[in-house]
Amino acid sequence: MKFLRILGVAAAVLMTSAMASQATRPQPATGPAPAPTAPTAAEATAGAATDAVAADATVAAIPAVVVAGPVVPGNAEAGATKAGACAACHGLDGNSADALYPKLAGQHEQYIRRQLKLFKSGERENAIMMGMSAALTEQDMRDIGAYYATKKATAGVADDTVIAAGPNADKKFYQVGEKIFRAGKPSAGVPACTACHGPTGRGNPGPSYPSLGGQHSAYTVARLQFFRDGGVWGKEANANVVMSQAVKGLTDEEIQGLATYVEGLHAANATAKSE
Repeated sequence: MKFLRILGVAAAVLMTSAMASQATRPQPATGPAPAPTAPTAAEATAGAATDAVAADATVAAIPAVVVAGPVVPGNAEAGATKAGACAACHGLDGNSADALYPKLAGQHEQYIRRQLKLFKSGERENAIMMGMSAALTEQDMRDIGAYYATKKATAGVADDTVIAAGPNADKKFYQVGEKIFRAGKPSAGVPACTACHGPTGRGNPGPSYPSLGGQHSAYTVARLQFFRDGGVWGKEANANVVMSQAVKGLTDEEIQGLATYVEGLHAANATAKSE
């Protein structure tokens, strides 16, 4: 309707201008009107060219309307191409070689989609990922997530170093972590990690609880310390404060033990024989 009103105003202005021009134009002398003459070939060609240019200008002035299609579940094949730029940091199959960058292999589609959206909006701060996610559409995020969900995270090796002193003296680091992962730390209000992430650290397909098994311990330590210090991903209604509440009672040593236990965590081989 606004567009039609603008056209109406423009037409009125043109009509007024034409009438004013007609009023001030000298009137022809009284007498018989001269007979019309046919335009020459050159004049006809020039006139046709002018009309064509005017028509093209009119068409060009109308912007094209791009209608985005509905977002559908991710397509792993499409995601393989879109994730090409991710390989530099996260590895070709999502198993990064550098602990600075998390493993994405085996991660849930919806979880990856949510994190990419948080990076794009600035609700999760990371200069590299903000730039990488800036041009991604919602469908791109779903496709990339679907691709990594088809991959398998490689299991790491848990630290079996014995703790020399302190409340966990004579225990191995991974043993400290295993106890917290399976039973929590009730005295400090820390729940068992299995409640949300499952006994093998697989999490669930929803966006809330990621797959953890096999993740680099150094990366997990950094994230747990961030949460323990009150860090939150997301803002206002989009904020997720679960982890900042869950791990606030952990010490640095306990975080180290938990992270190394998670790195070595993986589902047992179904064909393996029990000893």
